[in-house]
Amino acid sequence: MKKKLISILTAMTLAAMAPGPALAAEAGTPGPLHVEGARLCDGNGPVQLRGVSTHGLAWYPDYVNIDCFRELHDWGANVIRLAMYTAEYGGYCEGGDQEALKKLVKDGVRYATEAGMYAIVDWHILSDFDPNTHKDEAIAFFEEMSAAFAGQDNVLYEICNEPNGGVDWAAVKAYALEVIPVIRANDPDAVIIVGTPNWSQMVDQAAADPITGYDNIMYALHFYADTHRDDLRQRMKAAAEAGLPIFVTEYGTCDASGNGAVNEEQADIWVALMDELGISYVNWNLSNKDESSAILQSGCTKTSGFAPENLSQSGKWLYRLLTGE
Repeated sequence: MKKKLISILTAMTLAAMAPGPALAAEAGTPGPLHVEGARLCDGNGPVQLRGVSTHGLAWYPDYVNIDCFRELHDWGANVIRLAMYTAEYGGYCEGGDQEALKKLVKDGVRYATEAGMYAIVDWHILSDFDPNTHKDEAIAFFEEMSAAFAGQDNVLYEICNEPNGGVDWAAVKAYALEVIPVIRANDPDAVIIVGTPNWSQMVDQAAADPITGYDNIMYALHFYADTHRDDLRQRMKAAAEAGLPIFVTEYGTCDASGNGAVNEEQADIWVALMDELGISYVNWNLSNKDESSAILQSGCTKTSGFAPENLSQSGKWLYRLLTGE
């Protein structure tokens, strides 16, 4: 326990010494967020959220528990992303148990709140390609969720994970302009994150034609360090410097399949740039799936109380990043 306390204090000291935006969790109970220019801010100025995304809630529900979230917070994470797939087997719109999935999201937000963390409610489109495919279901879902979480300062909404399959920004923007007002009717100030084309990589398209008429809108960029390198980093940098508020709601240390070699060198380059620009970032993923991006070893059956030997290479890298050890 003493060693753990020293580690936490060390991580807090390192964070306090580092230049750039503060880490929002340093203040304790998560406070309201807003967007100023290209930056995510709280009442004291620019902040940076750093944390972990669940894998699909339908497949790995057991990690949604208070002990796990508190442990991640002890590592230094101040945000948890609740990834709810829409179209895959067991997804919300393709035969999944909608009531059970909504309960997992609500439980996840409650546990994040109790752990002193922010929570991202993620409508995780992927194999449905175009967010408009299940637009009606999305509108109903976000109407219910935003009503449930109205007044909670620690909830962010990610309304379309990764538009892909040739879907252009005009289609994504049209979808967003129908979903955003539904959330705003219940929660006028919550931060809303909009995915971008080509698996949330084309932030330049959003920068050229951003959503107007609403405050506190951000745009998702996703990367996998062993696949996406200087070209995507420069696209992110240019869009951020042009004033686009970017949130990296998903990134991995491996290749874009979620598997393959873990490239710590490239991941470190990405982190350095995101820190320089004050961009928040969330690691994929909290599970024991037998793939490189999972932070737990595939043989680990624990859902909290993780020992060093329970962590995968990606998990050990993430632990070092978040704790500063």
